Amino acid sequence: MQMPKQPPIAKADLQKTQGARTPTAVKNNNDVISFINQPSMKEQLAAALPRHMTAERMIRITTTEIRKVPALGDCDTMSFVSAIVQCSQLGLEPGGALGHAYLLPFGNKNEKSGKKNVQLIIGYRGMIDLARRSGQIASLSARVVREGDDFSFEFGLEEKLVHRPGENEDAPVTHVYAVARLKDGGTQFEVMTRKQIELVRAQSKAGNNGLWVTHWEEMAKKTAIRRLFKYLPVSIEIQRAVSMDEKETLTIDPADASVITGEYSVVESAGVEENVTA
Repeated sequence: MQMPKQPPIAKADLQKTQGARTPTAVKNNNDVISFINQPSMKEQLAAALPRHMTAERMIRITTTEIRKVPALGDCDTMSFVSAIVQCSQLGLEPGGALGHAYLLPFGNKNEKSGKKNVQLIIGYRGMIDLARRSGQIASLSARVVREGDDFSFEFGLEEKLVHRPGENEDAPVTHVYAVARLKDGGTQFEVMTRKQIELVRAQSKAGNNGLWVTHWEEMAKKTAIRRLFKYLPVSIEIQRAVSMDEKETLTIDPADASVITGEYSVVESAGVEENVTA
């Protein structure tokens, strides 16, 4: 799938919006909402969005997110626009019931404006949606394995994965795995040990706060899915988009951690089989 080239951000409009303001500009939601509703902004979004989405809908959804998360209105406007355009290019709706992606205020400050940057984070379901767009993937999901579960896997000419959960749902996690079923009947799976997951967490600057603390299991599932993506029949553009999420070079402000709670409270697990044989 070839994603449209990102249109240039309307710097003139941005300067017009920010020009006569102090360093504490964009003090409330209305400033950002007014900016993204300008005709030039709608044109940029329309050029970036796939055919099944409209600029008007993206702006409505984004406006709702700004009102739900007031901290977004205090962020750097250019980074906010960039995140919206990037979200549009991927054809993912930020926030909302779909949980495809989220616009989050991050604790680091923009060098020019001195404000927080807005970062686009691809959600668990967003990654599943991107994978399914290839038309070759029937299902994609992930699970955690706990102490006491009957779990085994084999690699080689006859790859096999078997998982029969035990009764103790609070037992410590030992492994995490992601499974993709292809429409041609094949399967791909990725298994990671607890130690491997913790190594990924340790390399993240956000490893000791935010989601890694409040929603460890879902972050672990996302990590396994990202690893699996390299073996799936998806476009290079989509693989790059998912790899951006893997970098996690920024740290979420603990005060903003509740912004993404909704995504991880409901996880799509349908379609995962306990017995998978390649």
